[in-house]
Amino acid sequence: MMDTDDAGWLDREAMRRSFDSAAGTYDEAAVLQREVCARLLERLDLIRLEPERVLDLGCGTGNSSRGLRDRYRRAQVIALDLAPAMLRRARRHGSWMRPLPVICGEGEALPLADHSVDMLFSNLALQWCQDLPRLFRECQRVLRPDGLLMFSTFGPDTLRELRQSWAVVDDAEHVSRFVDMHDIGDALAAERFADPVMDMERLTVTYPRFRDLAADLKALGAHNAHRGRPRGLTGRRRLDAMLAAYEGLRDADGRLPATWEVLYGHAWATDQRARSRGAGGAVTVSLDDVRRKLRAGP
Repeated sequence: MMDTDDAGWLDREAMRRSFDSAAGTYDEAAVLQREVCARLLERLDLIRLEPERVLDLGCGTGNSSRGLRDRYRRAQVIALDLAPAMLRRARRHGSWMRPLPVICGEGEALPLADHSVDMLFSNLALQWCQDLPRLFRECQRVLRPDGLLMFSTFGPDTLRELRQSWAVVDDAEHVSRFVDMHDIGDALAAERFADPVMDMERLTVTYPRFRDLAADLKALGAHNAHRGRPRGLTGRRRLDAMLAAYEGLRDADGRLPATWEVLYGHAWATDQRARSRGAGGAVTVSLDDVRRKLRAGP
């Protein structure tokens, strides 16, 4: 389980460089990502909401932004990502008559005004945020009361075969961390989101050779961004030992499996924010919260 209080575990600059360099290869490799996005969009069929403004958080090359624009033709969809090269690709889904606004930014510090969006949609991006409480606090801030947060992310069983095979070699962090579903639900509740719902499914992609899996991960920009990751070249003996361990996991059809634990969630924004407690037990309350309560009356 990931410790979400470990605020320095993620190398943000390495992650940004990785996604920038993968912008040109991402779409060809993102078969699973597109499938998960389609399933996440289908879940909106069960929700009655006609948003005026939608934020696509972690938009990548814009596949999810395009799906949101097709679904909500009267809404303004804004695409946000931390990688400028990804945003340049995403912008192509706009047109002269209907451009796609793009913003370069991070989920933990959203460059948007309070209560400025009706829906925040995020497909397979939350796993790249190292501070979930801060992320959900920002989502609560920018969503209007009764606005919807809809997301998918990866759970801790993701790439378990790769993690298991590297564990035969050493104790280093070779695979990125992923957060447990229950921890995400707890973080949503702590930030005053209403009616959080979480569920999970496991998808398995199989490969004829390990190098095909490695090529897909590189094309997606899904490198290990953990600050404690091994630096420098991996020795031939250690690499061979990891590959031998992975080879032992071939399925009945002789293919190498790669498991992806996909978590889906949604929750509703409220007009309440978690109160911060400072030194000496002092509680900080937003002036905006006080004004809203005064306007609402007793």
